Amino acid sequence: MIIELLTMGSIGIISSYGLGFAAKKFHVQRDPKIEQIDDVLPHAQCGACGYPGCKPFATAVVAGEAPLTGCTVGGAVTAKAVAAVMGVELNNTGAEERLVAKIICKGGCEETTKKFTYDGVYDCTAATLVAGGDKSCSFACIGLGTCVAVCPFPGAIAMDENMLPIINDDYCTGCGICAIACPKDVIEMWPVSKKVIVACASQDKGSATKKNCTVGCVACDQCVKTCPYEAITMENNLAKIHYDKCINCGLCIPSCPTDTISDFIALRPKAVIYESCTGCLMCKKACPVDAIEGESKQIHIVDKNKCIGCYICADICPVPGALEMVTEERFDMVMAELAPKLKLVKTGK
Repeated sequence: MIIELLTMGSIGIISSYGLGFAAKKFHVQRDPKIEQIDDVLPHAQCGACGYPGCKPFATAVVAGEAPLTGCTVGGAVTAKAVAAVMGVELNNTGAEERLVAKIICKGGCEETTKKFTYDGVYDCTAATLVAGGDKSCSFACIGLGTCVAVCPFPGAIAMDENMLPIINDDYCTGCGICAIACPKDVIEMWPVSKKVIVACASQDKGSATKKNCTVGCVACDQCVKTCPYEAITMENNLAKIHYDKCINCGLCIPSCPTDTISDFIALRPKAVIYESCTGCLMCKKACPVDAIEGESKQIHIVDKNKCIGCYICADICPVPGALEMVTEERFDMVMAELAPKLKLVKTGK
């Protein structure tokens, strides 16, 4: 018994020395920058960067295999921190603007017709395998919430009563996992500042789209003609907004006969004109909805009920501080203060 114990003990001691020697002999020096980068990452472990986790991403950055801006969850702040660790200066460009997911489909249960009743696995990809889904529009959102299931950030996506995903910009990190998981490609990543979206993905001809969905783009071209910034084009029977030109004026929204274009600005501001107005008429001529009244060399007045908050007048006004975009409450306050003076102007006193 003692011999066996001595033998086992000897083997253990020899093995431990062997392991210690091997650890020193084959030790690979790890770049300390990997740990430093890993420390500044958000550790969402979402994989949106293309790597299985934050540590592999940090390793790839140090190896020069991943971009400094690869962490979409952390955004510009994290990108700058990673760049600082690497000892380089991050180029400041518009690309740093945070991206959020947008649903480019309004065709829920109430708006679209169905080909059949789907009674299979509750998953969008699975449902798509059955004749392309149960909706008559082959481009429409399936509505089974796979995007919600794959989203690693609670509260970022939820399904509404009409079986359509709703994105919460405050919680969406722009990781893009939902867009990758969507079998119909009706989720796109847009800059968070862009609030006017063509919520349709159909490339069918107008007549077919109208038959399948009440809110689909029918390629009528009205939005293209209305946009003063040439930010909308018609491609494959579908209106497309180019966000590098779009200023969120919203003029295209009322021009759309099928309510396809979504406005994510909850409360649009109103233009208010102050006493410093010189009456140059530039804003009046530029207003696309005739919401501004006034004669030459007199203070102009904005009709609050007509103003759509497009900012065109604010951009064109040559007098600093003469015109401002404000809330309706602020608009009413300013107009109450200006009322006596405007009355004098109108009566010529």
